[in-house]
Amino acid sequence: MKRVFLALLLLAAGIPAVARDAAVAPAVQAPSAPAAEAAQAGALANPAAVPAQPRTLAPFVASYAVYRDGKPMGDAAQKLVRLDGDRWRVDMGIRGTRGLVGLVGLNLQQSTLFDVVDGRYRPLSQSTVRRMFLASKHSTGVYDWTARSARWTGDVKPSRRGPVSLQEGDLSGVLIDLALIRDSVPGKTLHYRFVEGGRAREHTYVVAPQTESIEVDGLSYDAMRVSREDGNDQTVVWVASGVPTPIRILQREDGDDSTDLRLVEYKEAMQ
Repeated sequence: MKRVFLALLLLAAGIPAVARDAAVAPAVQAPSAPAAEAAQAGALANPAAVPAQPRTLAPFVASYAVYRDGKPMGDAAQKLVRLDGDRWRVDMGIRGTRGLVGLVGLNLQQSTLFDVVDGRYRPLSQSTVRRMFLASKHSTGVYDWTARSARWTGDVKPSRRGPVSLQEGDLSGVLIDLALIRDSVPGKTLHYRFVEGGRAREHTYVVAPQTESIEVDGLSYDAMRVSREDGNDQTVVWVASGVPTPIRILQREDGDDSTDLRLVEYKEAMQ
């Protein structure tokens, strides 16, 4: 159970997420098969042209199916919300609905506040709630860009409370995934500094030189495969042109598929 919870936390550090106060516009629901195919037409003809259109942030709501070792485990909900000025919030929720994780009520909620400065996503605060059985743990992180340090409070180990020195360009986990949507270009290597949970680590992602066809929930996409190696573990993110969130996020452990998020639906959101 601890390993499953860790896998969910890893995914929480790697996908954009759900908010609570944006209205959904059903008329622009996506993906649909014709829309997905049309969005990929240019990429099929010329993979290098995938990033030609500027990728700007826009509110959306999305849902994922969560798998563990190839078996359905639960679901995830996501939403990106615009606040005042250049401030945004990305929230997410993952809950276990099948098997043991469903019986124990495994649930993870995370909310991240950030702003956009000169095109860069800059984390401001983050709140994470983890629930299992009748227990609940909560932690809060504050990124103080005036003091150039980040600290965490709540149910965190003393060694993970900080402070952690901040550098320009530092990102939390969910903001890295937003950055992958923005930055991915076939053949490109991307470098980010991950700062979350009282630690800072360098993350390097490699975008495959060619797009590949991938089917998710019955729909086919021509997507960029973006991967990161961490010892014997691997994270693979598939990014498709015109889709504001990853279409699939796969965690692999010792060469085997572990935890897997697959996009079911996304819609634009009105605020």
